[in-house]
Amino acid sequence: MKKGVVILAGVAALALCVPAVAQPNSRAVETIVIDNFDTPDEMDWTWEVQASRFATDGYPIIKSFEGIPNSLRPYRKSSDPTAQVLGVKSVFDRKGDNWFEIYPVDKDGNKYEIPFLGTVTQLDIWVWGANYLYYLEFLVRDADGRVHTIPAGNLQFEGWRELIVKVPTYIRQHSKLRSGPENMSFIGFRVRTDANEFVDDYMIYFDNFKYVTNTLSNIYDGYELRQADFGDDEGQGK
Repeated sequence: MKKGVVILAGVAALALCVPAVAQPNSRAVETIVIDNFDTPDEMDWTWEVQASRFATDGYPIIKSFEGIPNSLRPYRKSSDPTAQVLGVKSVFDRKGDNWFEIYPVDKDGNKYEIPFLGTVTQLDIWVWGANYLYYLEFLVRDADGRVHTIPAGNLQFEGWRELIVKVPTYIRQHSKLRSGPENMSFIGFRVRTDANEFVDDYMIYFDNFKYVTNTLSNIYDGYELRQADFGDDEGQGK
């Protein structure tokens, strides 16, 4: 009996001495800036805007302006480019369920969806509110192709405020399929008016759009083999 105990103890000690296979850190959390709106000419996309049917002719207008929230000024360096923010002005012909959307487009003017890295836990953006009862929503597409609306709350405040939104866990961010998108992507922002709020003159500004993510949550040993070329790309789908 004692001999058996000694043998088992020796096996356990040996197991502790065997080096473990390196695994990704499940808590590799990073903050990634999607756009700080300071260098629009250097990005892979630009921003456009579209609105619902009762928008007044010529609106909404989207434009960049010099500016920055005071809370972000201490983080800037003298060598940084001029701080800019993205602004939108909207006018509608009548009250009701009005909205406008700000979305990225590529260099050819086609709608572009910005892919997220890792497993995103929260979205974060600075917003300048005009104290109107409007609402901000994030639009994302999950890894199965479905579009989700993530509410960010109302915009009834004055000046700059940082809005932080948790990404619901029910949104599928990664797909096991090799065809189609691998990860969740960002479609755009939607600003929706309250049915009883004034709509004849509204302005909003955005700055420092970023997200928090676990970049290694979906990475495993041999992940790069998912994209191996078997020489049959032209024949796929037949």
